[in-house]
Amino acid sequence: MPLPQSSPVLRALAKLICVVALAGLPETVRAGEADVVAATYAQASDGSYTFEVTVRHADTGWDHYADRWEIVGPDGSVLAVRLLAHPHETEQPFMRSLPNVEIPDDVSEVTIRAHDSVHGYGGEEVTLALKGSL
Repeated sequence: MPLPQSSPVLRALAKLICVVALAGLPETVRAGEADVVAATYAQASDGSYTFEVTVRHADTGWDHYADRWEIVGPDGSVLAVRLLAHPHETEQPFMRSLPNVEIPDDVSEVTIRAHDSVHGYGGEEVTLALKGSL
């Protein structure tokens, strides 16, 4: 039996139910996952890298905030970690850098991923091709 098309009133009611359901969730859950929205790098004359990464996350305070981002090699190994020392409720998105990163010569690309204190990983990631690699 085909379902009847929903009326504008039913659609509005469904939206209202969703809003009420979300409002009932703890704020720490509503903040979602941390996303990497931009990333760049520069390679120094000594071969080390400096990464600048922009993260977006609806930090709600110490209970739920983006607490780090990582540089990950193609094999999944974590090459470097930038710890984020505090919540950024009023600074979104925010950019932080990490200098003196050593990347093995045979690594041609890295992925930058962010982590938050409730959801862990799972947000948007950025992959960068490294020009200085073999």
